[in-house]
This record gives sequence, C-alpha cells and structure tokens, in this order.
Amino acid sequence: MRAGATKSFGATVAGSSNTAVTWQVNGVAGGGAATGTISASGMYTAPATLPSSNTVTVRAVSSADATATGSSAVTLQNPVPVLTAIAPTSVPAGAFAITVNGSGYASGAQVLLAGAPLATTFVSSTQLTATGSEASAGNFSIAVMNPNPGSATSASQNLQVTSTSGGNPPPSCSGMSLGQSASLNGFVPFPADNLWNQDISSAALDPNSSAIINFIGSGIGLHPDFGSGLYNGQSMGIPYLVVGSQQGPVPIVFTAYGDESDPGPMPIPVSALIEGYPAPGSGDRHVLVLDNNDCWLYELYSSFPNAASWNAGSAAVWDLTADEQRPYPWTSADAAGLPIFPGLARYDEVASGHINHALRFTLQSSRAAFVPPASHWAANSSNALAAPMGMRLRLKASFDISTFSAANQVILTALKKYGMIMADNGSSMYISGAPDDNWDNSDLHNLGSVTAADFEVVKMNPIYTAANVPAGASPAITSFTASSQVISAGTPVTLSWNVSGASYLIVSPDIGAVRGTSTVVSPTQSTTYTLYATNAFGRTTATVNITVH
Repeated sequence: MRAGATKSFGATVAGSSNTAVTWQVNGVAGGGAATGTISASGMYTAPATLPSSNTVTVRAVSSADATATGSSAVTLQNPVPVLTAIAPTSVPAGAFAITVNGSGYASGAQVLLAGAPLATTFVSSTQLTATGSEASAGNFSIAVMNPNPGSATSASQNLQVTSTSGGNPPPSCSGMSLGQSASLNGFVPFPADNLWNQDISSAALDPNSSAIINFIGSGIGLHPDFGSGLYNGQSMGIPYLVVGSQQGPVPIVFTAYGDESDPGPMPIPVSALIEGYPAPGSGDRHVLVLDNNDCWLYELYSSFPNAASWNAGSAAVWDLTADEQRPYPWTSADAAGLPIFPGLARYDEVASGHINHALRFTLQSSRAAFVPPASHWAANSSNALAAPMGMRLRLKASFDISTFSAANQVILTALKKYGMIMADNGSSMYISGAPDDNWDNSDLHNLGSVTAADFEVVKMNPIYTAANVPAGASPAITSFTASSQVISAGTPVTLSWNVSGASYLIVSPDIGAVRGTSTVVSPTQSTTYTLYATNAFGRTTATVNITVH
C-alpha cells in the first residue's frame, strides 16, 4: 500500500454466533499515527510517512474469544509524489535554485531536471528545494522522484532556461494545445533567426530567376495540397499531433534509411494519424508529432504502426528551441533533409491572421544539389535549371492580393514575406498544409490563379553539390558512464556524459532525445545504452552496459 492510502479489511468468524471482531495494528487496538489506523469496520488508513519498518500487521481479534485471531502483513510504500508548481518557472542559464511545491513528498525525494537528479533538500511533504546548473537555453522538464520502497515519479512541469547572451529567450512550447491538429496558440517552431522564420521580402534575386521559373513552367498555378474532408477516400494534407508528458516513449524500427535516421524511442502513439488517413495507402505516410513538454518535433516517413512500436522508412528529431542542421548529406523524413512541420500552412495560423514562416512546396524536377537549410538531394534531372532542394521562391511584391479572401491573403502575404522552400519531388507548385475541417476548399482553389510567373527565385548562395558538400568534425564524446553498472531490476541509474560539438543528443533505448549532461534510467533487464551525439558533420556514439540481476 502507498502511504496515506486506505484499504478495507474483513474477517470471518466461525464456530460462534458472535461474529464481531476488534481490529489492531501491530498489536494496538485501532492502530496509531505512526503505523496507521483502522476503524471498527476494518478500514485501514496507512500513515502519511513510513514507519522505521515498512511492514505492519493488521489483526482481527474475535470478540467472543480473544485467542481466536487472524492477521495480514501489510507492506507500506512511499506515496506517488504530486508536483503542482515550481518557482521560479524561468531561470537564466548557469547555476539556479528552485522551489518545488506539491504533495506526497517523502524524505529522500529528489527533484529531477530532464530526468537527472538535482541537489535536493527535503523541506516538508509538500515542499522541496533544489539547486543545479544548466548551460543550455531551452525548456527542461522538472519532476519529483520519491525513493524506495515503492519509488515513483510525479508528472512533470517545464522550467525555462533562458540565454545569457543577451538574445531572446527560447520559444516556449508549453502553450501549445494537446491533440490532433491542435492549435499552437502562436508558438512558432525554431528561433527567430532560423531560415524558416527569416523575412526574405527584400533578399537579393537569384541571377537565374527568370530562367528557373520558365523551366518550372511560368503558367503553372499554385495548388494548395491540403483542405477539408476527403479526396478519393483520403484526407488532404499532412496531419500532426501535439503530445505532452503523458505520452511515453515508443520504439522505432527502421525499414529503409536507418543509417541516416535518428534512433528511437519517440513519444509517438501508435494511434497517431498517418498522412492520407483514413486510407494512407502507398504514399509518403508521414507522421508528425510535437512534444509540448520537452519541445521536440518528431517526424516519420513511410510509417506503419505495430501493437506497441512503429516501422518507419526514416525518422528525424528536431529541437524546436535551436537552429538544428541535419548532417550533410543526410535525408530526414523529407527528401530535402528538412523538417516538414514548420513548412505547413495551418488553419489556426490563418484564423489568427498571420503565418510567420516559410511554406513547404514541391516541384516535378530537381537536380543533385541543395541550398541551406536543406541537407540532401533526391535528383531526378540533370538540367542545370532544375531546382536544388532548399530553393526558395518568393511571391513578387508587386502582386496584387486585394481581390482574394482574407484567408488566402494570409497565405499570400506569408509567401511575400517568407516565401516557400522546395522540399521534395512532386507535382509542381504544390504547397503543403495540414488537413482541417475549417478549410474552405472552394476558396483555397482560387489560389490556382497565382502562377509560377508571379514568383521569383531568392538568391541561392551557397549551392552545394557532390564537389563541395561541407565537411567538418563530428561531435566528441569524452565520457559516457553509469552511476551503477550492476543493479537489481528497476533500480534508478544515472547515465552521465561529457560531449562537445553536438547539436542534439539521443539516448537509446528507453529515453530518446535529451538535453543536459545526464538522465535517469531504471532497466528491468540487462541493457546496453547508446549515446548518439549529432551535428551538421556527422554522428558519434558511445555505449555503457548495465547488468540486471
């Protein structure tokens, strides 16, 4: 039983017409505060804190004959801690101190930062204080873990660590609503200086702009590849799901591009909608999931759910608080090695009156080259005028949008300010969006009057080909250790590391994408944990073995 919990006990008396009993705890009638109390009807209430011995005896004594008794041993465990608030909720990078309020805290409880224990002081069953240090800006989960017996961890809340460099604090993901196609409530993935979010309305024109537009086909109309309802039995657009701390990690099994993918686990429920639902068929079958608790974006390509895992052709993890670059020349869940989600037109943005980022689009032909922020090509043309992945088109400033609906004006305004980024081979001038029953398909169709001739190519520099793909040093892992390497099943173990030059880190299995320098695992069987450290030039790994006996 957990401390503070209740349980009803019953006793049957045979051989006497007097079937009444009295109840004792550790030989004391009615029990006591230290060992728990029991009512005349047999309702036992465990103590709020554990006694020195966490096993007590509940005994029924016959009222007809005191020598006739029956007993049951009760093993008491620490309560499941409840976290209600942290103060402050935002701290600058470096050393910090926080106060954690809630209930059910046991002596020896630890405050966890992204799964790693902080130096914790037990104040009371409702309050803890903790100190630590975090050099990286971002959103980090704070939780409370009670010790054994019955070690348990609370739900988490976010602590925002802000930059000390004088720049803007990282974006907060916690404001995103939960659920399928949920509103982001104004949150824009990635920092303001990210290439997806840059205002390119006054950027230089590419010298080959006119020739490239003619190669695409100047008369080809813009086509919104999203909308409401179904077309040929499939939804229109690429769906996305927002999850929180309640969603646990799920293993990912790779079927195609595992060597260029980020390993699992990922918090992607097997019920997440697949592109093309309810009949995804043989298309790209993308699955996009945002985590509003830890601020990561997870994307799968060629996704097929199992009972408790996913099969995927490829997968990529994106830190929504940073300017992450996929390793050159790796793919992602998209052909260009780009994230998909930040390029989607979403109804919640259009309804708010602003799209504050570039949009994703496809072209029929592409060549063996890419332009930042892309990292990969999927060439199907050798023509020098075919687009490199990552090429950006911008709607001409002179194009009159006043005759379009308010919703379409939001999309066209974004195409003037942020443009659209070529991300995959497909039908030319198709822009990507998320399905939503609020879209007006007939109104979206009016965007077809906007043609390629109304766009221009933003200057492409640099253009990377096989001859000049950037090269550099992969991350360096100087240590990856476990606090204990031989344990009993379920014992918490802290994995710690020292890494330099990494854009992001993953611990597999069990954990997934992480920030900071440590995390806590509780393996139930012998496990080899691998640390993956990745940057724009490659990936470095290290392993540690934990033996469970």
